[in-house]
Amino acid sequence: MAKPTKTLLVISVVAIIFLGIFVYVKFIFVFGEGVKTGELNYLVHKGYLFKTYEGNLIQAGFRGKQTGTVQSYVFEFSVTDPKLAEELMHLGGRSMDLHYKEYLGRLPWRGYSKFVVDKIVAVHDE
Repeated sequence: MAKPTKTLLVISVVAIIFLGIFVYVKFIFVFGEGVKTGELNYLVHKGYLFKTYEGNLIQAGFRGKQTGTVQSYVFEFSVTDPKLAEELMHLGGRSMDLHYKEYLGRLPWRGYSKFVVDKIVAVHDE
């Protein structure tokens, strides 16, 4: 009778360990980090249950060879630090370099994006 209980205990411990590893890799482990340059389009504080700061950085584009049009890229991000968010709100419309961390999954209290901006590297006065 003791053998099935011991087997169940071992299976439970292994399952908990794998679940812990999965949660760490998916939500806590920083998959990548870097710097994005562009013009801060907006930063808003929104949400129903978890109020988060969500922003949008418009990056300069390039002229396509075939179409001759200029393309721009939008970098959507979240900000977890309220002081940084307040500073960004005052810099709307300015060109800047933002340092970000990329996670494999998003958490509701961290924001809507897997990209989380953690500091302003530079603000360009043009």
